[in-house]
Amino acid sequence: MNAADTAEQVRDSDWLDHAIRAGLVAYGVVHLLVAWLAVQLALGEKEESASNSGAMHYLAEQPLGGVLVWLVALGMFLLVLWRLLEAGFGHREESDDTVRWRKRATSLGKAIIYGAIGWSAVRTATGSGSGGGTDSTTAKLMDLPAGQWIVGVVGLAVVAYGGSLVWRGWSEKFTEHLDAQGKSGTDGSAYVLLGKIGYIAKGVAIGIVGGLFCYAALTHRAKESGGLDQALQTVLEQPFGQVLLVAIGVGIAGYGVFCFARARHLSR
Repeated sequence: MNAADTAEQVRDSDWLDHAIRAGLVAYGVVHLLVAWLAVQLALGEKEESASNSGAMHYLAEQPLGGVLVWLVALGMFLLVLWRLLEAGFGHREESDDTVRWRKRATSLGKAIIYGAIGWSAVRTATGSGSGGGTDSTTAKLMDLPAGQWIVGVVGLAVVAYGGSLVWRGWSEKFTEHLDAQGKSGTDGSAYVLLGKIGYIAKGVAIGIVGGLFCYAALTHRAKESGGLDQALQTVLEQPFGQVLLVAIGVGIAGYGVFCFARARHLSR
């Protein structure tokens, strides 16, 4: 048996299903924490940044927080393993090579996202979670040859990702992640509604992050860029910003609950 066959066997194993479910629960917890911090920001009671790293710091401050943060990190790295297996050996059922490689690239992108959250959890658990921030990273990119273009392309890619989440939510394409039982009956209707709200709200928030990167590229001011926390701050500064921010927070919470439903009714 060669390496590809071994990887395929691992990818189709029952234990990987259990690992994915554990990771999805951790992912759901992260989104619930971000949602809570977003609502706190809207109500003027902000203690941590409304972001993945802020969520990790908030969790670490709770009883048994250190253990919980390590569990989140483990869950995220289990999801990384799943997506890397998909990126390397998955989607073989696709007869179109272009579609297959596009899906593999998407799996790799998701592995990077999960890995970033897991790394943030590890840094928080080890006490090294405070860093330079998004604007310092953008400044370094700006200093590279064609740095403005690089930041602009990153911004457009983030906007496109946010838009894809909105589309998946609106079209209910995300229901492919649920088995037949998870899409039927009263519970199934609730899961679909939560997923629809959650995907759209998360997509809007991520789209704003991408917009900030594009604006930073156009103005050549790194501090205009920002992560999720700055994007939500931008929402708060708009007319009816408090209401909009609470709505986004509730939507992100819906996405978190949908992660729990997906873990229970996993279809991959």
